[in-house]
Amino acid sequence: MFQATRRRLAFWYATVTAVLVLVAAIAFYGYARVTLVDRVDDTIEHAIELVARSLVIESVSVQDLASTDPYQTITRPRVNLEASFRDNTGTVWNEVEDDRIDLEWFSPTGQPLWTSFTEPLNVPLHPTRRSETVKAIRVGVSDLPAVEPPLVLRQRTQAIALDGQPLGYLRVSHPWFEVTKPARQLAIDLSFGVVALIGAVGAIGWWLSGLAMEPVRESYLRLRQFTADASHELRNPIATIQTNVQVALADPEPQMERSQLEAIERLTRRLGKLVEDLLFLARQDSGIVQPRWSTVDLAELLLEAIEEQSALAARRGLELIPELSETPDDLAFVLRGDRDQLARLLTNLIGNAIQYTPEGGQVWVRLERDLRKPWLQLSVQDTGIGIAPEALPHLFDRFYRVDSARSRSSATQSAGSGLGLAITQAIVQTHQGQIRLDSKLNQGTTATVTLPVPPDGGA
Repeated sequence: MFQATRRRLAFWYATVTAVLVLVAAIAFYGYARVTLVDRVDDTIEHAIELVARSLVIESVSVQDLASTDPYQTITRPRVNLEASFRDNTGTVWNEVEDDRIDLEWFSPTGQPLWTSFTEPLNVPLHPTRRSETVKAIRVGVSDLPAVEPPLVLRQRTQAIALDGQPLGYLRVSHPWFEVTKPARQLAIDLSFGVVALIGAVGAIGWWLSGLAMEPVRESYLRLRQFTADASHELRNPIATIQTNVQVALADPEPQMERSQLEAIERLTRRLGKLVEDLLFLARQDSGIVQPRWSTVDLAELLLEAIEEQSALAARRGLELIPELSETPDDLAFVLRGDRDQLARLLTNLIGNAIQYTPEGGQVWVRLERDLRKPWLQLSVQDTGIGIAPEALPHLFDRFYRVDSARSRSSATQSAGSGLGLAITQAIVQTHQGQIRLDSKLNQGTTATVTLPVPPDGGA
C-alpha cells in the first residue's frame, strides 16, 4: 500500500515538474528565436541605412518626353553603380559587424542592375517596410534543384528616392541559417537538458515521496499497534465482567453474588479509567479541547498531591519525602497552566514511583527554582527496581510495558494500562516543558520535569 502510494506521489511530482520545465523550455526557445530574428532584422535595417547614405548620385540629361521639341532635355538624378557598390560594399559589410549580407539594386521599373550574389535570384521584387523570409533559387542553377537546394533568406526591399524622384530599389538579404542553426542547436541542448532534468526530478521525487511517506507509515503502524493494544486492554475487563455476571446469575447465593459484584465494580473502575485515559490522549492529539489556563502555585499543588499519595505510600511501607527549595519570593513556583492537568502530572509521577518501589524504600519529590532562570524543575526519585537502558526510549509509547518484573506489585495494586507516562508527556508538552527519565536496574528511577515560568511569575 505504501509503495503504491509512494510511486503515485513520485509520478505526479515528476509529471507536474516535467510539464512546468517543458513549458519553460518552450518559452525560452521561443524568446531566443525571436531575439535571433530581431537581430537579423536590425542588421538588415542597418545595412539599408548605410547603403542609402553611401550612394553616389549624379545628374544626367534625358529627353523631356512631355515636350514636343525632340531636343528638349531635363536633368534627373541617377545612381552611379560603379562608385556606389563596387567601391563601398566592403565598407558597408564591415560596418554591419561582418554579418553575411548580400545587396541587390533594381531600377525604378524593377529591372535588376547589380547584385552581390554570384548568380541572380529568382525572387520577385516585393517592396515592404518589414523583413520577410523567402526561398530563393539561383537563376543559373534553377534546373538543378536536387544538386543545389533553394536558399532561405531573410530579405527586405527598400525604395530609394531623392526629392520625390525614384532612384531605384535596394534589396538586402541575410542568410536564414544564421537563425535556424543556433535555434536548432539550442533546441537540441534544451531537449537533452529537459530529459536530464526530468530524470533527476523523478529520482528526487522518489526520494522525497519516501521521506513524505515515512511519517505516514510510522503513524499508521503506531495507530495499528495502538488499536490492537486498546482492543486487548478493553477486551480483558469486558470479558471478565461478562464472566462474573454469568457466574452471579448461575449461583443464587447472596455471598457469591456480593463477591461477583465487587469484582465487577473493580473492573468497571479500571475500565472507566482506561477509557478516560484514551479520551484524554485522543483530545490532546486532535486539539479539540484547549487547556484551561490559569495562575497555578505548583508548590501548593504538589503538597496536595503528596498528601493524597501519602496513605498509599504508608500502606506499602515507603517513605515519601517532599523537598522544596527555599526562595525569598513567594511567587517563585507560580506559573501559567491547566490546574487539572498539572495535578494529574504530579499524581502520575508520584504514583509510578510508589508502585515500582519495594517495601522499605524511599521516594523523594523535589521542586526547585533558580530565580535567575525562567523555569522551575520538578523531580521524583525512587529507590525502586529501575528500568533497563534498552527500554528507556520506549517508556513514553502508549501501552508500553517494560516486562513482567516491572509490572510486579502487591496484591492490592493492579497493573497499569501503560498510558500513564504517555499522558504525562502530553501534559508536559502542552505546557511547553521537557521531561527526562534516568534509571538504573535495581537502583531506582528519577523523572525530571522542566516547566517554563514567565518573567512576571505567571501573573
